[in-house]
Amino acid sequence: MPPNMKRVAVIGAGIAGLAAAHQLLERSAEANEPLEILIFESGSRLGGIIETCERDGFLLERGPDSFITEKPVAIQLAQRLGLESHLIQTNEKHRRSFIVRGNRLVPVPAGFQLIAPTRLWPFLNSEILSWSGKARMALDLVLPRLNINGATDESLAQFIRRRLGQEALDRVAQPMVGGIYTADPEKLSLQATMPRFIEMERRHRSIIRALRKRQQLPNVSDESQTQGARYSLFVSFDRGMQLLVERLAEKLATIGIALRTRVTAVVWDMTARQWQVCAENGPAIAVDAVCLAVPAYTAASLLAETDVLLAAGLNQITYESTATLNLAYRRADVPHPLDGFGFVVPFVEKRSLIACTFSSVKFAGRAPQDAVLLRAFVGGAMQSELVELDDAEMTARVRADLRDLLGIQSEPLFVEISRWRRSMPQYEVGHLARVKTIAARVAALPGLALAGNAYEGVGIPDCIRSGEAAAAALLTALQKPPLGH
Repeated sequence: MPPNMKRVAVIGAGIAGLAAAHQLLERSAEANEPLEILIFESGSRLGGIIETCERDGFLLERGPDSFITEKPVAIQLAQRLGLESHLIQTNEKHRRSFIVRGNRLVPVPAGFQLIAPTRLWPFLNSEILSWSGKARMALDLVLPRLNINGATDESLAQFIRRRLGQEALDRVAQPMVGGIYTADPEKLSLQATMPRFIEMERRHRSIIRALRKRQQLPNVSDESQTQGARYSLFVSFDRGMQLLVERLAEKLATIGIALRTRVTAVVWDMTARQWQVCAENGPAIAVDAVCLAVPAYTAASLLAETDVLLAAGLNQITYESTATLNLAYRRADVPHPLDGFGFVVPFVEKRSLIACTFSSVKFAGRAPQDAVLLRAFVGGAMQSELVELDDAEMTARVRADLRDLLGIQSEPLFVEISRWRRSMPQYEVGHLARVKTIAARVAALPGLALAGNAYEGVGIPDCIRSGEAAAAALLTALQKPPLGH
C-alpha cells in the first residue's frame, strides 16, 4: 500500500456493507484518490439475508424477494451496475392480496391503502370487518385531531385504535403494517415507521379523507385493480435478488474480502489516531475509518471498549427472528385459484403463519409451468417461539394452515426452511430519539459510520441508502485533518 493511501474497513457484507464498499470504490475512483478497502464478514457468503437458490426448476428466495421503487436508490444502484435489463415487475394479473378471516381468504377491497379505504362501496361490501367495525372506522371522518403537531411518539396500535378502532387494528393494521416489520403494533413507533399518517392527521384531520385526496392527485396513478398495496412499485431481478449481490461482488473483486472472519472489537487508538480492527486468529489491523454494517447489538459489542454509552444505546434496539419456508407443489395439488399475490394472517386468528406469498404468481420464472411455489413466514415479535421449532414441527404447522386456507392436502415436492435469527430490528416507540442519540455519539468518533437496517428503514433501498451515506460520511472524514494534529 502506498504510504499516503487511506485504509477503510467495512465490517459486515450484507447489502448495506456491500453498498458502502461499492460507494467507497466508486467515489474514490472518481476523485482519483484510491483507497485500500477491506471487507470483513463472519459468515461464509456475501449478501446477508439476500439469498437466492435454484432447485428442480424453482427459483427460491430465502430472504427478501423484491424491493420498492418509490425509494429510488436501489434502482439507481442497479442501473450503475448494469442490471436494468434484468429488472422485472410483479405479474400484471392478480395484483391483489388477501386477509385471513376464519378459514377463508378475504380479498383486500379495491382502493384500500394499507390501513384505510379510499373507495366507499368496495369497503362496505368487504367481509374483512364486521358492520360495527366498519362503522367505527368511519368515525375517523369526524373525530378531532389529538396529536396535532406529531411531537409525541405513539405506537401504531394506539394511533389505529383511536382513529379507526380496535377491529381495524386487529383485522387490518396488525397483519398488513405490523407484518412489514414483523413487529408488535403495541410497541411499534408510528414516527419511525409510518410518519405520513401523522402528517395526514395534522393536515387533514381524517386519515380516510387524506388518503382519498391523495388518490385524486394527478401524479398518483389509479391502480384500480390493485388492492392493499401498489404492486407496480415492487420489482425484482429475473434471476432473483442474489443477482444484485453477485454483481456487487464482481465490482468489488479487486479489494480484500475476508469471509469466515469474525471481528471481535473495533478500538479507537488515541495515540495513533487510527482504528484497530481486531479479528479472531490474527493480529489487529490499523485503519483510518470504519463502517459497521452489522446489527446494532453486534456494533455494540465491537464498540464496547471505545464508547460504553454508544454501546448501551445500540443495545437498546431490540431484534426479532423469523423463518421463511419455500414450499413447492404440483399445480394440480393446489385447489385454490391463487388469484392474488398472497395473504396475511391477523394474530387474532391464532395460526402459525404470519403471511404467505404466491411466489410463482407474483413474479415470472419462479416455478415450472405445471408447478406452484409458495413462501410462508413464521415467527416475528408476536410468535417468536415458533422460529425455534424443529423443521418437521414447523413444516407440519405451516402445512396445516395451508390445508385449511388453500385446501392443499398433498405433500409438497420439497420444503426449504431458512431461519433468520435476530435479523429484524424493532422500531419501538422512541426509536427516532434513540437513533439521534446514537448518531451524536458516532459523530464524536473520527472516521466511524454505522449502516444497516437498525436505524432509518428496514427495506433493501433503506439499507443501500444507509451504506452509501456511511461511505460518503467516511470520505468526508478522511479529507479532514485528524483531531489533535
